[in-house]
Amino acid sequence: QVQLVESGGGLVQAGGSLRLSCAVSGRAFSNYAMAWFRQAPGKDREFIGYIRWGVPGYADTVKGRFTISRDNAKNTVYLQMNSLKPEDTAVYYCAAGDSPSYSPERYTYWGQGTQVTVSS
Repeated sequence: QVQLVESGGGLVQAGGSLRLSCAVSGRAFSNYAMAWFRQAPGKDREFIGYIRWGVPGYADTVKGRFTISRDNAKNTVYLQMNSLKPEDTAVYYCAAGDSPSYSPERYTYWGQGTQVTVSS
């Protein structure tokens, strides 16, 4: 059984920063591709980025502002978000799967999500 728990969300002003964490329980964490998605009210779940074997990939909408990293010793993946904009407001989810993908359908395990609100 693999469980993912996100933390670190909150309210921040535009231009500010937040770091989200996703703690993963279960075996073989280092083998999983880990990804971050977000979902704003009334919108589809949006890909942010993934990381596997230390190599990240990002959506164009966040490239240069967001950074994904992982600490396999701590079974944790991070999402560092800088230069936040009001349009970044959403519930942020981490996910684990067998291979990196832009598609949420390719990920097997999901966290419960954490709210990020960026005020203007």
